[in-house]
Amino acid sequence: MLLADVALASENVAGTTKRSEKSAAVADCLRRADPAEVPVVVAYLSGELRQRRTGVGWASLRELPAPAPEAALGVAEVDATLETISALSGPGSQAERAGQVRSLFARATEAEQRLLRGLLTGELRQGALEGVMLDAVARATGLPAPDVRRAAMLRGALGPVAQAALARGAAGLAEFRLQVGRPVQPMLASPGDDVASALARLGTAALEWKLDGVRVQVHRDGDDVAVFTRSLEDITARVPEVVEVARTLPARRVVLDGEAIALRPDGRPLPFQVTGSRVGSRVDVTAARATAPLSTYAFDVLHVDGDDVLALPGRDRFEVLAHAVPEGLRVPRLVTDDLDRAGAFVADTLARGHEGVVAKSLDAPYDAGRRGAGWLKVKPRHTLDLVVLAAEWGHGRRRGWLSNLHLGALDPATGGFVMLGKTFKGLTDAMLTWQTERLQELAVETGEWVVQVRPELVVEVAFDGVQTSPRYPGGMALRFARVLRHRPDKPAAEADTVEAVRRIHASAT
Repeated sequence: MLLADVALASENVAGTTKRSEKSAAVADCLRRADPAEVPVVVAYLSGELRQRRTGVGWASLRELPAPAPEAALGVAEVDATLETISALSGPGSQAERAGQVRSLFARATEAEQRLLRGLLTGELRQGALEGVMLDAVARATGLPAPDVRRAAMLRGALGPVAQAALARGAAGLAEFRLQVGRPVQPMLASPGDDVASALARLGTAALEWKLDGVRVQVHRDGDDVAVFTRSLEDITARVPEVVEVARTLPARRVVLDGEAIALRPDGRPLPFQVTGSRVGSRVDVTAARATAPLSTYAFDVLHVDGDDVLALPGRDRFEVLAHAVPEGLRVPRLVTDDLDRAGAFVADTLARGHEGVVAKSLDAPYDAGRRGAGWLKVKPRHTLDLVVLAAEWGHGRRRGWLSNLHLGALDPATGGFVMLGKTFKGLTDAMLTWQTERLQELAVETGEWVVQVRPELVVEVAFDGVQTSPRYPGGMALRFARVLRHRPDKPAAEADTVEAVRRIHASAT
């Protein structure tokens, strides 16, 4: 398949707001791809490269050769070239990389150049989010969408699933099972208003501490242990405490979902930045462990000694978890439908320094990769995970730091972000230092006062409400927004949506 075919499909997807038309355009492109090309096409139409990092930034793309008059680049050839570019390192690699990029763009048509530029900068905004891609694979193969989604969550990636489905149909999908040692997409929680409304929706439910730590998925196969983040990054070497805990469990083969968190001696949580910094550090893990040891808490189980338990209802998985993991290593839980007992549990949780509770249906299976109504996160304040769209240079004592953040919510219809306001509140000096460095890495346009950035950095923001505002495109603005923490562990595609903001706005009007 020519890259031009993918570029045309991308433009067709971007040219409509209708999900059915987007999935139809993607499905048509997938049908015409060779099986070996399908994972690459899926990645490109998702706005991603298969190579996590290429070392190619905006500076490398400012001066490019004129477009080629005719399409000649093949999808597989482009993927192979980018693989070569991503592997370059050492003396002379920067010049070699720039030369390879120029050569690639010289052979690309105007439409192909636009596609490549968007992929390399992370700025391809066409609205082909995961839900659209799943629908497209189902449409292209004639297979049920739930079956495609389940295979994708078990594999942790849609590309190989699409390849198998297009090549072998239902039999190809059936090949995907939970494999100990290979991460699956985690189940996600939706925002809940309060415990009373959560119990009204769920009935008798399990309430659990919502720990302000790092989500971890722990796989044990005998003495082999692997630990993954919510974004499926392998962090095994950075969290030896988690590995050691996994090896003490009675089950020889087990997959757990849980949290790793740094605690004070009295059991209260240290700030998230301490846990995040500890998990993110690749240097001198022994020293980092000595200053910020991690505690491990499991709250769900996916597999035990040869049995997959994802499809079991919550009450049954909780029972399996209780037999697989000692009580001291499980997140504390209360099962109730009594509002007074629930309120006391929430109050005790908050008194211990945790950020809230998660209310979980006793009937819901582990719906990996989905943010459904089976899990509801309840906090004592409004919070949203939003994406930084730009930042303004500070003044006074904040001079030299990128301070005032422009915040946006995800618009699933377009794949873009809707700005909801700005804030510089809640930022400590350490946070300002970190975000200044990170945002300059993401910069796409640097003005005298404002730096426009790729929408990749997620921040958790607390606010007092949402008000009507003609100042911003969405017609809404956050009231008294303040940054609680950076979320480098969370991809922008998992940010809260503009629809979630509208619901909060509607509830107050």
